[in-house]
Amino acid sequence: MKPLSHLFITFVLSGISVISYAQQSGSTLLKNVSLIDGTGSVIQKNVDILIQGDRISRIQKGITNPTATQIDLSGKTVIPALISAHTHVGTLKGNTSDEKNYTRQNILRHLKRYQDYGINSILVMGTDRQIIFENGLRDSTVTGLLPGARLFSAGYGFNTPDDNPASWMNLLLRPKTPEEVPAMMEKLALLKPTVVKIWVDDHGGKARKMKPEIYKAIINEAHKRGIRVAAHLFYAEDARALVNAGLDIIAHSIRDKEVDTELLHLMKQKNVIYIPTLALDKYLFAYAEKPEWINDNFFKTSLEPGVYEMITSKDYQDKIKTSPDFEKNKMASKMGMTNLKKIYDTGITVALGTDSGAFPIRAQGFSEHLEMELMVQAGLTPMQVISIATLNAAKALQINDNLGSVQVGKKADFVILNDNPEQNIKNSRTIRSVWKDGKEVSKAAAEN
Repeated sequence: MKPLSHLFITFVLSGISVISYAQQSGSTLLKNVSLIDGTGSVIQKNVDILIQGDRISRIQKGITNPTATQIDLSGKTVIPALISAHTHVGTLKGNTSDEKNYTRQNILRHLKRYQDYGINSILVMGTDRQIIFENGLRDSTVTGLLPGARLFSAGYGFNTPDDNPASWMNLLLRPKTPEEVPAMMEKLALLKPTVVKIWVDDHGGKARKMKPEIYKAIINEAHKRGIRVAAHLFYAEDARALVNAGLDIIAHSIRDKEVDTELLHLMKQKNVIYIPTLALDKYLFAYAEKPEWINDNFFKTSLEPGVYEMITSKDYQDKIKTSPDFEKNKMASKMGMTNLKKIYDTGITVALGTDSGAFPIRAQGFSEHLEMELMVQAGLTPMQVISIATLNAAKALQINDNLGSVQVGKKADFVILNDNPEQNIKNSRTIRSVWKDGKEVSKAAAEN
């Protein structure tokens, strides 16, 4: 006779199988949509999308399927679910960003917020902690067993031996010599990170840069294990040295000067992915200038409790205006936008990422839509930006076989918009509903 515990496990697993089959066997037919599929192709007008289980089965005009649940979406636009390739989760709570906030409940709350804003997959860049690996939380989000955005992780990032910056995330790896790197990388590799994150720059002169011999060792050890490396940086010359050392992803804008032809060609030759995080730079000064979106519910709903009151207070805004870095930050933002246009026009892969969630002023969810608006302001077209925020970001996470575009055979991950973003990228904010794995999972963000 089987032990009771074994019988219970068998029953539970059988139940899961039945539920899974039931969920996957249904079909849904979306009628008369305008489709922007994420590949850069022209918009398809008045097409139908047949979803079977969690996959897209057919896309064409005039599909009939009497067994499918039919939804008429005349006048609506479908785009792929957004993917943010540079975020942070779990540490925000109210006006604080602290390791004490990093709990399962808080992480899931943040993942749900991203999803409410049409973002179904995120890459957390180097500030995760043990609990997402020890209890299977990360893997459960990726496989769709938990609600909210899928969480892809860079594990524990590499920084300098200084306690600052990011001292509150004390799991950061801080090698003092290249010889310490292999053992650290071996432990990190056990977590199967999507990428390895390194902090290289001097954080505005407030910290020492990572030594070249250290980051070269990190890149080499990561590549030995088949893991790519993404760098937090600011300066063009650091970018040049890192790309020459084998860097795979530039995770922030180059903001000190315009990139030259040599660096552009080097980045393209090495197939470097560029994540500009324009919203990060905008937030450093925007609140002092009272941007037009500051009272928009789509923005306010994305904030942690108490943050709106903080950023709209006279004391906070005066502090930004009188900061010695105020003009410097504005110039860096402008340079980042200039370099984005040059980099994109060179044919380098640009992917969406915002660094949202690192600090309370970087709103999770809204930042990704602001990023797209800033990219258009930098000179890209809305259609180019949508591809950057979907298929290109999927390529950055190496999940583009299943996600990042609305195409036959891929997962049914998409956002239904009330208005068309083809001419006005801000229409990405007119979210009617968000779908993940063939199911509607969220309504309009500002209403949640």
